[in-house]
Amino acid sequence: MGQKVNPVGFRTGIMLGWKSRWYAAKQEFSDLLVEDVRIRKFIKGKSQYRRAGIDRIEIERTRDEVKVTLFVAKPGLIIGKKGQDVEVLQEELQSLIGRRVNLKIEEIGRPEIQAQLVAEDIAEQLSKRASFRRTMKRAIEQTLDAGAKGIKIQLAGRLGGSEMARREKQNAGSLPLSTLRAKIDYGFAEAATAQGNIGVQVWINQGMYEGNDDGANAEAGQASKKPKRTFKR
Repeated sequence: MGQKVNPVGFRTGIMLGWKSRWYAAKQEFSDLLVEDVRIRKFIKGKSQYRRAGIDRIEIERTRDEVKVTLFVAKPGLIIGKKGQDVEVLQEELQSLIGRRVNLKIEEIGRPEIQAQLVAEDIAEQLSKRASFRRTMKRAIEQTLDAGAKGIKIQLAGRLGGSEMARREKQNAGSLPLSTLRAKIDYGFAEAATAQGNIGVQVWINQGMYEGNDDGANAEAGQASKKPKRTFKR
């Protein structure tokens, strides 16, 4: 039996940052954590935003306000004409949590290699009764053409309307899941069909992380032989 590990959680704190960045006292931590979930569910639950392609929602907190950043493939569908829709969403979030909200929209450069967006696109096609094998093959071709190094797609459920649930998976390219330097993106979505829900899992290899990481350098961390000089002010 294989041990499944979420690639995003595996790299968080080492190669990736947290999606919620704030500090709170022990008494307030659980309430603020639930508040983050409510914000994400509220934004993702809006039907008019499903075509916009929301990849992830990052939340930062200060003493005065809550900063919410949306990473979107089509920001125009959320911004609206002259930014009116953003102001409406910002007011709705403020009334939802009772705090001042600073909403920011960031555009995604290549949505074809974002695992969450690929998984949601596959789930949408399956909900429209498309052939699951053809849908998987087309998604793999589009992702590799966009510059990804590798991809794996796994579907689980009553595929093709069969009586028994089963799993089908397709992969292409390289996908080093245990290599921390590899930029592996993971996405999950559910397709609602007449026979039941179908789970869609997508892993995409976006290449290697470049530059310095947040990890400590073992050589630099060694104690020096000579004592360091101290300077008094």
